[in-house]
Amino acid sequence: MSVNREELKQLIDNIHEEDAAEVYDFIGYLNMKREREAIDQFDLDLFTRDKELIRQVQKSQEDRTNGRIYNQEQGLKYLQSKIREFESEQNL
Repeated sequence: MSVNREELKQLIDNIHEEDAAEVYDFIGYLNMKREREAIDQFDLDLFTRDKELIRQVQKSQEDRTNGRIYNQEQGLKYLQSKIREFESEQNL
């Protein structure tokens, strides 16, 4: 949709003062929305080029599919065993 900017400027110049703040806020909202969309697209582009991240996501999906996931208690026990294992290796 093409907008005549001069006509838009005239509309803004003729708006009631009490509505000007709302128009100002709305224009700010539109600018912020466009910036957020650009940032999101940039982030998506970065993620799709990160081969290691893609590999990790695929591995995570495979682990979930095959039931290789921990609940909170299992995860804590696993970490505790790894800490004990590490500490016993340090005492050699």
